[in-house]
Amino acid sequence: MTDRLKGKVAIITGGVAGIGLGIAECYVREGAKVVITANHNVEGGKQAVERFGAENALFVQQDVAVEADWKKVVDATIEKFGKLDVLVNNAGIGGGGQPIEEMPLDAWNKTMSVNLTGNFLGVKAGINAMKQTNNGHGSIINVSSVAGLVGLPMAPDYSATKGGTRLLTHAVALSLAQRKIDIRVNSVHPGWIDTNIIPEAYRDAILQTIPVGRFGEPKDIGEICVYLGSEESKYANGAEFTVDGGVRA
Repeated sequence: MTDRLKGKVAIITGGVAGIGLGIAECYVREGAKVVITANHNVEGGKQAVERFGAENALFVQQDVAVEADWKKVVDATIEKFGKLDVLVNNAGIGGGGQPIEEMPLDAWNKTMSVNLTGNFLGVKAGINAMKQTNNGHGSIINVSSVAGLVGLPMAPDYSATKGGTRLLTHAVALSLAQRKIDIRVNSVHPGWIDTNIIPEAYRDAILQTIPVGRFGEPKDIGEICVYLGSEESKYANGAEFTVDGGVRA
């Protein structure tokens, strides 16, 4: 299937590897122009643009926790592609991976700044850009996690940010709808996706917890994001989409 996103322009944070790259691949396949960002993986960004073609993609280095970087990304998007239709808040980090009583405050704050403050800044920037360039129309997709639905014992900081993203999504969706602003906001909750975020030492044990018996692929998240970025999902708002191989069933 092609052209489900034809004519649309999307920003995908953390879009140069893992889930973000899977989303970008699906978006370009469906006809979207994409602006992909990353903070550290600059080479990955350049390679993705070469792969997609400069007419279809732009890479901008970004720290999602810095508001000035959001202005830089939005300005670059509008300069190259003229508008913003879709924002995918995907960038995130895994957290400290330790009991909360042993977690340093700076580790907690780092996870909060990237995973939750970054999403707040993205939602804010995305809404303003859509108002400015797209007649207040668009779709915002916040990539949360199954850890935003149920706590992960050794990831209290990560779980807190993903749960926060879930309710941020609900609150913003309601606020926009009640003010008759035609920007939809939904969250996607991936389960265990086969990326380098999965510790090698725990892969076999994790696999045993997945009912369908395999890890997900980045494009599994990309496909649901295609739906949410397209007009097919025009009545989906403030909703949660879980893609986890049956873990939460």
